[in-house]
Amino acid sequence: MATFAEKDPYGYDGLTGWKSYRLLRPGRGMYHDIRRRLPYYKSDLIDALTYRTAASIVRMYFVNLLPALAFILDMYRRTDEQFGVNEALFASALAAMVFSILGAQPLTIVGITGLISLFNYTIYDIIKIYDPALYPPFLGWVGIWAAVFHWLFAIWNISDYMRYVTDFSSQSFGMYVGIIYIIKGVEELVAEFTSFNSTQGFLSCVIAILYFGTIYSLENIGRSTLFKPWFRSILADYAYPIGTIFWVGFAHIPGPLKNTNISYLPISPAFEPTLSRNWVVPFWTLPVKWVFVALPIGFLVMLLFYYDHNVSSITAQAKQFPVKKPGGFHWDFFLLGVTTFISTMFFIPFPNGLVPQAPVHTDSLTVRETRLKRFSSDDVEQVEKDVVATSVVEQRVSHFVMGLAIIGTMTGPLLTVLSTMPRSIFAGVFFVVGWGSVESNPILLRLIWLVREPRFIQPSDPLLTIRRSRIGLYVFWQALGVLSCVAISQTIAAIGFPVLIIALIPLRWLLFPKMFTAKELTVLDALTADNEVVLASLGGKPTMPDLKDESGGEKMENGQAMEGVRQRKTNSKDR
Repeated sequence: MATFAEKDPYGYDGLTGWKSYRLLRPGRGMYHDIRRRLPYYKSDLIDALTYRTAASIVRMYFVNLLPALAFILDMYRRTDEQFGVNEALFASALAAMVFSILGAQPLTIVGITGLISLFNYTIYDIIKIYDPALYPPFLGWVGIWAAVFHWLFAIWNISDYMRYVTDFSSQSFGMYVGIIYIIKGVEELVAEFTSFNSTQGFLSCVIAILYFGTIYSLENIGRSTLFKPWFRSILADYAYPIGTIFWVGFAHIPGPLKNTNISYLPISPAFEPTLSRNWVVPFWTLPVKWVFVALPIGFLVMLLFYYDHNVSSITAQAKQFPVKKPGGFHWDFFLLGVTTFISTMFFIPFPNGLVPQAPVHTDSLTVRETRLKRFSSDDVEQVEKDVVATSVVEQRVSHFVMGLAIIGTMTGPLLTVLSTMPRSIFAGVFFVVGWGSVESNPILLRLIWLVREPRFIQPSDPLLTIRRSRIGLYVFWQALGVLSCVAISQTIAAIGFPVLIIALIPLRWLLFPKMFTAKELTVLDALTADNEVVLASLGGKPTMPDLKDESGGEKMENGQAMEGVRQRKTNSKDR
């Protein structure tokens, strides 16, 4: 039976002549994205009438808002207060409105990322060497160039090449993002010590660590066998609001805690910029030479978003989620150019696909059924819990209402509420989001596997079919990519890290077939875009380079090599 991707009319494999060249067929990917998704628009509204949508709205409001405020606090401190809370809320609301209404895949949460925070303050560090007053219009031109490159990539169908991304680079990217977030959390706490006294610093550390422990524990209870299923679900769905409300209140308990006078989130008047300026930045006043200096940096921003946003969308539609409705990578990347351009006009952070939050959104909308597996071992009946994802509530309403809630947060009363939040809460947010990316990352899991005592490894583990030295070599290359990106991110050359991330893709295809056998790559790697509804928008499953088998003789197509373990990876913790 033909798969969804094989039945879809969009694709280039098998075509000959000029029709086989993507650049010569501009707009074809966007046309098919719209044509593929538009028939589902009505059901995107009707299907939202369920409890899972309501729970998802609350969960995603906090999961989106708190990291955005944490990232903007980092920018506030590192750019001499150029960005503040209202800029973060404006950018998050803009992205939510645009992608929930017009996006081909509304499950993909778009907002402020830690990486664009890193970009913004690194650019500021460079510009202030010359003249800090140049920063707003210069960043405006960076955004204009980035938007133009977004539109060109979308029109020329370049998003198709994301189908060649494998777990080698996507896992490395996930680990890099997690480490950067944890570093940011530590930096926030260090700032509490350097800006204030040691008493405030220590209390901030206590609140941050306990906040992290609260959210982590509540979410893990949701995956455990404690209590009844409905109660576990409530604790997991509302972990962020429960933890946030409790620890904000804790900081205001009268007596020694309140008298410590730890720092709180700085706010601005409702719907006004942080600095005394107009919302629209006069980018047209930038000297011409700086306009062209901004061009390569704009390209780097687009390169970052090309990988980050598309991987976010892929993970939101990963195979472990039974998603049925198609997405659209070309159209959504075009829309990302639109939001980048609008953000440029108002001098707010450029929104982008959120790697941790996008799959969390889909996860919050996934309907699961808990089943018991009964089996006998040594004549004793054993019971094992098996949680099966049966469906996903695919709709636009949760993303849209979340955006409305963020707009409401820009009002005076809610800004006043935000001003009661200790800055240390946001260090805890960095730890929660960062550790979430690190804890389940296969790079870490395989490092643990390599030092585990062999007798405690399951005999059916596929990693046992290849040598430990080969596993170590594969993880070494991943770790090298991660550490290189982390190292450059701590320097003024941090804006160049997207080049390193993108370079991992050709490294995988050009070097690894010479270093590893088909069997080894079958176990260690696989396509990141593994869902048929995803591959349909990317032009179908890619044709892989040939790989030698262990004997070095007969060749094997990489696509066939990877297919053998795809079902295992779908159900494993690696994913």
